[in-house]
Amino acid sequence: MLIAGAALPPPLVGPKSAAEFRLNCTRQSFITSATNFPAFLPKEIDSITDPFARKLASRIERVPVDLSLSKARVMSSCIKPKAQLDTVPLVLLHGFDSSCFEWRYGLPLLEDAGFEVWAVDVLGWGFSDLEKLPSCSVASKRDHLYQFWSSYIKRPMILVGPSLGAAVAIDFAVNHPEAVDKLILIDASVYAEGTGNLATLPKVMAYAGVYLLKSLPLRLYATLLAFNTLTWDACYDWAKIGRLHCLLPWWADATVDFMTSGGYNVSARIGEVKQKTLIIWGENDQIIDYKLAVRLYSEIPNAMIRQIPECGHIPHIEKPAAVSKLIAEFVRAESKVCMVA
Repeated sequence: MLIAGAALPPPLVGPKSAAEFRLNCTRQSFITSATNFPAFLPKEIDSITDPFARKLASRIERVPVDLSLSKARVMSSCIKPKAQLDTVPLVLLHGFDSSCFEWRYGLPLLEDAGFEVWAVDVLGWGFSDLEKLPSCSVASKRDHLYQFWSSYIKRPMILVGPSLGAAVAIDFAVNHPEAVDKLILIDASVYAEGTGNLATLPKVMAYAGVYLLKSLPLRLYATLLAFNTLTWDACYDWAKIGRLHCLLPWWADATVDFMTSGGYNVSARIGEVKQKTLIIWGENDQIIDYKLAVRLYSEIPNAMIRQIPECGHIPHIEKPAAVSKLIAEFVRAESKVCMVA
């Protein structure tokens, strides 16, 4: 049952880092059989060793979403909550050219803390069925998220956006404020002016760039850059996880369509965000300068900011317990409502 003003449940605790997650899982022999993976995932999922990624893979499903702009139905990939509760739902997005696998460590912690948690693949990325490719422009991504929300969530949500997912979240919140109760932005990439010159590239050059983006060497480099400290074994496995969605046959077309559409440019609308906002930032982010975190904090009228020490650009993977604790404290402090047995 729900009780307002009740004593808060015990603080969310867990391994401080992803490395501890992996070690604890190994100790517990926590492995999901490949036979439990959805058939639509690329066969390369079998080679992934990260036990939390394997566990999350078994929960990915596709649900129908009717797009209003493209007049098309997309079987959209997501992770549904284990139970729908009488609380404000958390809806987890992901960054540029990524998937819900970003939340393989954080999602279980948030569920264990008593939240209703959804993870949604942004249109054009992730594991949705895009054989009949709709537009993957910003407007189409916004429409997809709205139609998903109106079909399945149906009440104001706490929208969590990491990296470029923060631009997705801000764009959605200012266009559909009725759907967003609060925002949580993690190492937000919100000051880029769209895809820049990439939008004017000839198609042949755009496809060449996209296929480079898919390459394992580039993914390895990006993975090393994104995290503060990482062993080679973890880097290799995480790079494979990060490019798994790129192996779907329509990925290149969807990514080129997004690039040539112009991409996200939300900097002029940040001041329109009316929702209470939590900004989380990794202290050692080598991709986006902390000065932009301070700028974002100053431009959102109702914001608070928290920094995670010894952490790179993707805190919800590198320091999942710290991120989940901040999210839990933010939500509980605002709602004054908690779950008790």
